[in-house]
Amino acid sequence: MSRVRILVGTRKGAFVLTADGTRRHWDVSGPHFGGWEIYHLKGSPADPNRLYASQSSSWFGQVIQRSSDGGKSWEAVGNKFAYEGPVGNHLWYDGTQRPFEFARVWHLEPSLTDPDTVYAGIQDAAMFRTTDGGQSWRELPGLRTHPSAAQWQPGAGGMCLHTILIDPSHPGRLYIAISAAGVFRSDDGGETWRPMNRGLVSEQIPNPTAEVGHCVQKHWDVMRSDDAGESWKDVGGNLPTDFGFPIDVHAHEPETIYVVPIKSDSEHYLPDGKLRVYRSRTGGHEWEPLTKGLPQSHCYVNVLRDAMAVDSLEPCGVYFGTTGGQVYASADAGDSWTPIVRDLPSVVSVEVQSLP
Repeated sequence: MSRVRILVGTRKGAFVLTADGTRRHWDVSGPHFGGWEIYHLKGSPADPNRLYASQSSSWFGQVIQRSSDGGKSWEAVGNKFAYEGPVGNHLWYDGTQRPFEFARVWHLEPSLTDPDTVYAGIQDAAMFRTTDGGQSWRELPGLRTHPSAAQWQPGAGGMCLHTILIDPSHPGRLYIAISAAGVFRSDDGGETWRPMNRGLVSEQIPNPTAEVGHCVQKHWDVMRSDDAGESWKDVGGNLPTDFGFPIDVHAHEPETIYVVPIKSDSEHYLPDGKLRVYRSRTGGHEWEPLTKGLPQSHCYVNVLRDAMAVDSLEPCGVYFGTTGGQVYASADAGDSWTPIVRDLPSVVSVEVQSLP
């Protein structure tokens, strides 16, 4: 029978949750790196036991950790993230120019085919890659030196490259998202990049339809592209609000989408105190609230950008973690939910591995 492994990053350590294919009973391991912020941890599709974690502390800085046995043991690997060539400037909150400066690693995205190759998205926004299992990291400077970089500006959480997607059907095609610059696409393995923001509208910036400058998730509206990011359209439909962080897609049904709306950009908690995952089976526009097993009163948590994931089993499993430390699982594509754990530290990221 297949197994499932959930990798949970929190404000105070990492946790590994495992179950068989029924997804009814879970074993919990952790905290690993207790007391450290774990912005992201993810497994290699090429070798499921190879895991990578971004460990961060305002006191002790950044550490990259690697496991070769599915999270039972860990080793610190290379941790030097140096911009290549002249650093350059970006906009600061007050509109002045400020040089790029490394703060932390926000996202790790292992290669689909090589367990030793991993992409890293950092703050201040840049893209790095290792090809030796994390021992050394080299910037792909074509992104940070893009002509638009001087216009990039931090979002509320800093100027972070928070999302990396590898296109499995187009070798060399990568997508990244920067807060607050927008979406970019590379078709040559990260050497060169183009902004992919046509159709995005952000009323809170001086030019709401600018080529760059958008805060993506995307906070305002749920957007869809059917042409590899060349253009976007709003599919928010009947959602209760137009603000939120996570979005995920059913593993076997590309028109089935999951989101968790929150109240607003200034009030980062659930509308009406109800924890509701919304599902569309039509690629957007038409949404239904999924509430069975979720608290429907006095619940004021948030679900962050990287804190939702799906497995590839049948039926598809959906998982998310909250800022209140709960991790919820649905083994029936969202129809019903159960809490795996309730009292972890605030959850930052959730990733899922479907194992043989």
